[in-house]
Amino acid sequence: MTITLTSKIDQFQLSALSVEPKSTPIGGVVVIQEIFGLTDHIADICSVFADAGYHAIAPSLFDRIEQGFHAGHDSNGIQKGIGAVMKSPWPQVVSDIQAAIDALPQPVYVTGFCYGGAAAWMAAAECAGLKASSCFYGRLIANILDRKPKIPAMLHYGARDASIPPENVESVRLAAPDSPLYLYDAGHGFCRAGSSDYDQAARELALSRTLNWFARWP
Repeated sequence: MTITLTSKIDQFQLSALSVEPKSTPIGGVVVIQEIFGLTDHIADICSVFADAGYHAIAPSLFDRIEQGFHAGHDSNGIQKGIGAVMKSPWPQVVSDIQAAIDALPQPVYVTGFCYGGAAAWMAAAECAGLKASSCFYGRLIANILDRKPKIPAMLHYGARDASIPPENVESVRLAAPDSPLYLYDAGHGFCRAGSSDYDQAARELALSRTLNWFARWP
């Protein structure tokens, strides 16, 4: 279902996808979108965590730009999504994620994909009330390595990701030697069903690692 969150930085009310487990939740997970908005892929990921017993919330980080923001996966959609990223300063994004954290039962974790992978890294450094993070193919993480996570952070990349050069990944590895960093024999967006780089085996392994990682930090 759709819920409303209030961001403390400006009292803006943003929408969010909320998916609850069938029984009492064992905790909460903030799921952070790609540049495309709250897509079926993000809803699918929320359901994965709900099936594992977590209450999952995915905040709509681009609602200030367009209510119910959605961008296609073609070149025009990618440019629209990049434009939304450029108009969303990190302090605002952190505040929106914090609103999602505050709406969830403890313990709370954070994960994100592509742009959301970098946002999950930023949340690990700046947000309160988180236990651990799992960041998926976040190219922009290499640009924010001065923001050090305050909680355990796990990283996932595709070894054949044409959009993230190996030196980008290596810079993250060197900057975060205590963070598990996994390379999969896959391209970018390997967790997103329907993507040309979708890889079911890599997705299942990465999500399994994420769930085990979260369980380590109760």
